Amino acid sequence: MSKQSVALPVLDLDAEASCCLPLARHRVPAETAAVLAPAFKALGDPVRLRLMSMIASAEGGEACVCDLTPAFDLTGPTISHHLRTLREAGLVDAERRGTWVYYRARPAVLRQLAALLTVDDATD
Repeated sequence: MSKQSVALPVLDLDAEASCCLPLARHRVPAETAAVLAPAFKALGDPVRLRLMSMIASAEGGEACVCDLTPAFDLTGPTISHHLRTLREAGLVDAERRGTWVYYRARPAVLRQLAALLTVDDATD
């Protein structure tokens, strides 16, 4: 299988409503798992998880790559690779402004991931 992006079945990741019932109460359909797995995989890397946290918590709702890169002991191209992975997984949007790229979290997608992982107190 090629490392290039593969077209996955479409779930409405922009929907405000949760796409996913909690996995603690319902089995995850194969189509849903195929669409959401790349996002979880992207967050499974410590650098990408930190980047996601920095972007999601940034003042004004967006972060410039120029502010993200100095927080890591990694090269610019390595940070760009991780940011591209977050973008391809649908977790962030990017906008180029001059020579810099600004990243914004996609709250609807994060809500869907959170909904899937929700556990009722009754299941503890």
